[in-house]
Amino acid sequence: MKLIVLGATGQTGVPLVNQALQDGHEVTALVRNVSKVTIQHEKLKVVEANIFLADSLAEHFGGHDAIISCLGFPYKIFSSISGYTDSMTAIVSAMRQTGVNRMVTMTSWYTDTSSGQNANFFVRNLLLPLIKSVLTNMLEMEKYLEDECSDLNWTVVRPPELQNTPVTDKEILTHEGYFVPDERGYPITNTVSRADVSRFMLSTLNDNQWTRKIVAMCCK
Repeated sequence: MKLIVLGATGQTGVPLVNQALQDGHEVTALVRNVSKVTIQHEKLKVVEANIFLADSLAEHFGGHDAIISCLGFPYKIFSSISGYTDSMTAIVSAMRQTGVNRMVTMTSWYTDTSSGQNANFFVRNLLLPLIKSVLTNMLEMEKYLEDECSDLNWTVVRPPELQNTPVTDKEILTHEGYFVPDERGYPITNTVSRADVSRFMLSTLNDNQWTRKIVAMCCK
């Protein structure tokens, strides 16, 4: 496939680009600063683009099979953020302009913060309140895709806390909810490798099971 990767210089984007190239995909990395890309490969093209401007994205989207977004935006304690919805509306507009129909993006477990009532004390009482601005905007982006993007084949992947650890061959567990529960309804884990999230995101490109779905994932 010919893939566009957004957020290619981020902590999840780097392993995703590496895995995509290893799998034989052609990758165009859309970045704000070309000098930050350290990966070199004959099937990798790096271009600058404004992730918030549809025309800037559309300039590069044409002729590609799918868009993968690993974009992330920092939390704010005392104010809201809008990076997820602002970038996604631009991405969707560019996809429609260029006829690209497939897109995979990532958010997080507990985008509806009330779903974290069975999480451990740290997650429930410290982490979720701290990053609530991020989770709220992620949820808004998810709802935008559900409500206004039925013409596109999108998938939203929800992972738990991300770790900078190597890719594994562990079984990937999935659940169409705000987290992956065990048999008692409690979160089955708290963390996942960014590289394993990348592995799952790439696997969804050829899996119609997750078309227009929001799926929580982790590894067993």
